[in-house]
Amino acid sequence: MYTMFDVKAAESRVDELHNFRVVPSAVLTAEKEEAKAFLTLFLKKQGLSNAVASRTINKSDLFIDHLVSRLHSVHKTWYLVGRELTTLEIRDALTPYLESLLEEHGDILIDVVENFPNPPPKERPITQVSPTNSTLNTKKLKAMARVSEIGPNGQLPPHILYLIDLGMDVDQIKIMTRKFPAFAYYSLEGKIKPIVEFLLDLGIPQSGIPTILHKRPQLCGISLTENIIPTMTYLEKLGVDKRQWAKVIHRFPAMLTYSRQKVKASVDYLYELGLTAESIGKILTRCPHIISYSVDEKLRPTAEYFRSMGVNVAVLFYRSPQTFGLSIEANLKPVTEFFLERGYSIEEVGTMVSRYGALYTFSLAENLIPKWDFFLTMDYPRSELVKFPQYFGYSLEERIKPRYAQVRESGVKLVLNQILSISDADFEKVLKRKIKKMIENSQVPVSVEYNDDLGSDMEQLKL
Repeated sequence: MYTMFDVKAAESRVDELHNFRVVPSAVLTAEKEEAKAFLTLFLKKQGLSNAVASRTINKSDLFIDHLVSRLHSVHKTWYLVGRELTTLEIRDALTPYLESLLEEHGDILIDVVENFPNPPPKERPITQVSPTNSTLNTKKLKAMARVSEIGPNGQLPPHILYLIDLGMDVDQIKIMTRKFPAFAYYSLEGKIKPIVEFLLDLGIPQSGIPTILHKRPQLCGISLTENIIPTMTYLEKLGVDKRQWAKVIHRFPAMLTYSRQKVKASVDYLYELGLTAESIGKILTRCPHIISYSVDEKLRPTAEYFRSMGVNVAVLFYRSPQTFGLSIEANLKPVTEFFLERGYSIEEVGTMVSRYGALYTFSLAENLIPKWDFFLTMDYPRSELVKFPQYFGYSLEERIKPRYAQVRESGVKLVLNQILSISDADFEKVLKRKIKKMIENSQVPVSVEYNDDLGSDMEQLKL
């Protein structure tokens, strides 16, 4: 009895003979690499390890050809006019098909893929999977070799020469290709050059293009008209400053490679937190990589963690969005425990992070512990850190120690806020003013009450 898969396989073999003749070999190779990358991602989403997914891909050349053939069937008219598919278009075309195979074959999907076009064996012997990357490395080596391949005209491939003119060298291009082998097969005129010219038009200097491409070579596989520009327009409507696109993209070029659905899911969650469109626009301008965070696996659990501490999550997200990219177990909980073990209540820790969202981004060993140890030598109550947790953001050797030494030597008293948060010139002025007052008061040490506005002296300095 034939399954739907058998019928599709038979039809595909007929189509392949025709399609592979009319598609340029370079385009065909690039599409195979894209199909392999997406199939690997699909298998990993089903719970396979990197090793097992890679092994399956390495044994599935005929199935990869089958996937590429389906692309040609779905977008037949586009190929007739010479249009190349983008990465997102390839994934959109293959996702429903792979999902239908998963639904039909379930647990034996791997067998179906590896044995294509033959039906999978009735029983599969249990074997110990030994992780090997030899074939995967071969694929990468072939792509890297293409980078330095000399053509019939005695020159490197056109897209490699173009990248060299932009300021990249062959070794850099090879490293980039190793990360994303499909890039070696991208056409110059169809994919690479349009993206580069678009980035230059945005105001990105030519010297910045190599960095962007090195960070995210996949950018060249995304359609400008159907994906990148619409996504930018959508974000601009939210308040992303269009004048800052050059900085945003240079900072996080992957932002433009995410699907509209992914971007919208992140934005919708920020609305759910209570942030306004204007605030969201400013956050994305300052910290575009938050788009890469999974809403369900990263943003929502982190928000719940801080909410349990009494923190206004919307305010914290606006002030320090990078905090939401930290691991709860590896980063957040250890810092919370650090302060709890030193006598602070969970409410006080919540107040500290509310006042200084970056508090959780610091290393315990390299920042919090040495600064805490020095704080214990200072003549301040523990509550001073609740009032001014920004203390942990200043350099211990270059700011905290030298300024505190001056305060102690002078004999006056200043709160941490006044010692650390003002410029060197204004610090000197405040110190001299307090010394003068101390002398005028028969050398009685002058105590300054903590004031969020830095007191009347700060007001006089118009700080």
